[in-house]
Amino acid sequence: MDNSVAPSTDVDPIALHEALVDVHGVPAEAHSEDGVRQLLTTILSQNVADAQTAQAARELYAAYPTNDAIRTAGHEQLAETIAVAGLKNQKAARIQRSLERIREQTGGEYTLEFLEAMSTESAHGWLTDIKGIGPKTASVVLNFHFRRPTMAVDTHVDRLAKRYGLVEEPASNERVHELLNELVPDELKYPLHVLLIQHGKQYCSARSPDCANPVCEQFCDCEGCRSEAAAES
Repeated sequence: MDNSVAPSTDVDPIALHEALVDVHGVPAEAHSEDGVRQLLTTILSQNVADAQTAQAARELYAAYPTNDAIRTAGHEQLAETIAVAGLKNQKAARIQRSLERIREQTGGEYTLEFLEAMSTESAHGWLTDIKGIGPKTASVVLNFHFRRPTMAVDTHVDRLAKRYGLVEEPASNERVHELLNELVPDELKYPLHVLLIQHGKQYCSARSPDCANPVCEQFCDCEGCRSEAAAES
């Protein structure tokens, strides 16, 4: 483990959560009923917007109504089916690899319910042992399906965690996962994940952020916020 980058000690994730709730409200629970579908959809979501993910998922399950049909599909045909999600060849391979690994683990069934008996750490390790499944994908499955206290870090969460000083630059995405899972209380890992994504999309975007909001005014020190503060002074 790389311990060269430590969490900031002067930013309280509880206070950040409260500020985000003041702006966006308490996020609704949105837990999935099918763990395998959650895994495949999360693979589709890697490095692509929500609209493309949803379209790719619709086309995947329209073309292949069962997990076994997806697993045994021709690679090129499957890749074309999900092409709207980008990285079609990599994602097709990851999907089929995941289904094969699940089938091997369960003796032929397509279910992730065996992870329920594992600790969160062991379940996370089982998922990330699959080539192409990183900490974000594993954490989304464990949090959104199994309601496990694990903080999923996508591009929005990574960006805002660094801008708001929860973690210091530089830190790899994997290291940000480690730090936020240490820093954020278990009961806040799901809602803070959802709120940071919402705030990152609506206000604190990667380019041309809208810094005129209470959360950024209190916590953010990005170039946009510094310019906003200078204009007001």
